[in-house]
Amino acid sequence: MMKIRQFRYSSDNLGYVIYGEKCAMAVDGGAPEAIVRFLDKNGLRLEYVANTHSHPDHTVGTRSLVSRSRSEYLDNNVLRRNKEIELEGTKISVYHTPGHTEDSLCFHVENLLITGDTLFNGTIGNCFTGDLDAFFESVKLLMRFPQDTLVYAGHDYVSMAMAFAKHLEPDNKDINRFLKQYDSAHVRSTLADEFKVNPYLRFNEENIVSVLRNRGLPVETEEQRWHSLMSVE
Repeated sequence: MMKIRQFRYSSDNLGYVIYGEKCAMAVDGGAPEAIVRFLDKNGLRLEYVANTHSHPDHTVGTRSLVSRSRSEYLDNNVLRRNKEIELEGTKISVYHTPGHTEDSLCFHVENLLITGDTLFNGTIGNCFTGDLDAFFESVKLLMRFPQDTLVYAGHDYVSMAMAFAKHLEPDNKDINRFLKQYDSAHVRSTLADEFKVNPYLRFNEENIVSVLRNRGLPVETEEQRWHSLMSVE
């Protein structure tokens, strides 16, 4: 069984170590000192280092981790081509999820899903590519994972995300429940949680459709609802 350890760095960035009995993989290792201490304390060998995308706040620390551990850096193109990594006999699946950036990746193992800046806890990333249709396909891909999947994102934007969710749905009682479960020391949510509070996964929900319709935005098709939702401020 694979485990995960979260590392906060800068103000709100979140990096990760996926590990088994003896071996580990770092994703967005922006806290190299803390990661190395964790590995040493637990007798773990760092096999691989990877990034969810190429933005500097996610790649910082990568070179340090690779040089200090003699681990293998997994290039974005290699990950996209191979689509999986094996760690202690367990397959870690890699999904190309363009939208936030063209090179955005998500990593899935067992019930753990590292989403980078594609899907945050309670919201999604900015569409820096400008390709809303590609982003829509990426979001729909993540929506198909099991409901008990644990979402581990690239930033802790929970407070901001829930403020926006409440702005759209002031009567949504699940938002307060979501906030009560929030733990800044271990930021995560289940996909089931996301379907209750994250408006960007709820573009087919009547409450969200009503919000869009009341703003005079197109809602006839799923694609229209997505584009309309992405335009709301």
